[in-house]
Amino acid sequence: MLHDQIWRAIDEMAQRRGLTPSGLARAAGLDPTAFNKSKRVGPDGKPRWPSTESLSRIFAATGATLEDFASLMTGRDAVRGAAVPIVGMARAGADGFFDDQGFPIAAAETLRFPGLDDDHVYALEIAGESMEPLYRAGDIVIVQPSASVRRGDRVVVRARSGAVMAKTLARRTDQIIELTSVNPAYPPQLLRADDVEWIARIVWASQ
Repeated sequence: MLHDQIWRAIDEMAQRRGLTPSGLARAAGLDPTAFNKSKRVGPDGKPRWPSTESLSRIFAATGATLEDFASLMTGRDAVRGAAVPIVGMARAGADGFFDDQGFPIAAAETLRFPGLDDDHVYALEIAGESMEPLYRAGDIVIVQPSASVRRGDRVVVRARSGAVMAKTLARRTDQIIELTSVNPAYPPQLLRADDVEWIARIVWASQ
């Protein structure tokens, strides 16, 4: 997110509701000068950013969502975001759920994802505690099977046993794959390379 993008989104949100930036600030219960152009740069010339509280008040006053705001920042209409399949980890372990490249072929639900250019991605709902506090149960991650995977990447792995897990790729050779967890209570896992169906990189997380 860039400084100019955020302020442009605020201006656009005000304009779409027939308000000036000052009028939007008043509607949000803020000082009427909070969004004035003079307040966007400090006396020292450094950019000034709106607070998360200010943004939260704007959303409450206008009924806008974070997705709406993101679409205004990028200059795209939120409804144009791709509808990507969303799956839960438990169901992801079922036989026949993924194709050979690790893309779900039996997902009934979708999730609208604004500003997405590559539609060959899917959303996965995290389960378990092994990646806490980075990912918690219920968090949504966006997975891109076609993305290259390197050491240190956060990944989703499906074993031939059907187990699906979100981990960090620690090491990968022709013989073994080592996976680690963020939560220190979970020890590293060593898998034989031929026991792994596929590894896909996590490219975005909801938190």
